[in-house]
Formats: sequence, structure tokens, C-alpha cells
Amino acid sequence: MTGYLAVAEVDIDAPAARVWNVLTSPDQLKQLWFGAEVETDWKVGSPITWTGEWEGKPYQDKGKILAIEPERLLQLTHFSPLTGQPDVPENYHTLTYTLTANTHLKLEQDNNSSEDEAKHSQDMWEMLVAKVKAAAEGSE
Repeated sequence: MTGYLAVAEVDIDAPAARVWNVLTSPDQLKQLWFGAEVETDWKVGSPITWTGEWEGKPYQDKGKILAIEPERLLQLTHFSPLTGQPDVPENYHTLTYTLTANTHLKLEQDNNSSEDEAKHSQDMWEMLVAKVKAAAEGSE
């Protein structure tokens, strides 16, 4: 991982299988990703897109699935045109979701250009992992 790292972590009182479902279910993802439609086939090397609207502006974020180990690891790249940066590899972030014993979820985002950018990203990811926790603990 490169650049400044943003990290968000949470302990979840639910089995890893339930947390994994929250992280990969289209309906759950729409809630996690601020209403965006997330599309992918969850295979290594496949594209992933997030299509939605933010503050009245339509957008489509994109990335690629880098690694997937059900109930343990999900790693993907992410780029958003809303950043105003050019769509070049150095402007993509790598998001790594790791699930460990007793269902601890850790989300890391690399390639932040400054501590402020990393803190902003961390704040956003802390909201997302809290939503994962709420969804997984509320699922039956």
C-alpha cells in the first residue's frame, strides 16, 4: 500500500458469514455506499462499478477486484471522478476489507495524498463499517 493510510475498524457481534453477506449483497451495498448501485461478479480481475448521485451530480466510480477470500478478505481498487483527478492508475485507491476471529472488520484505504485526505477517508470508512456492523447484527 502506498501514500497515507486510512483505517477503520469495528468488532461485530455476528458470524463472519453474515458480515460477508453484508459486504457483498447488492441490496446491502446500496445502503453502505450512500445509495449507489454496486455491480460486479465478485471474481478476481473483474470490474466493479458504483453508480449513483452525490449532491445532485450523477457519477460512476470504478475499480477492479484484486483478491477475494469469502468470509476473510476482499481487496479492490476504487476511483471516483468526483475527486476531479484524472483517471490514471496513480489516482486509484486500494480498499482492503479483512475479517478476523470474533468477527473483527478492518478496512484500509491506501494512496491518500496527505494526512488530511487520509483523515477524511477514515471518517467516511468509519461510517461505512458502522453500517456493516448495524446491518450484520440486525440480520437474521
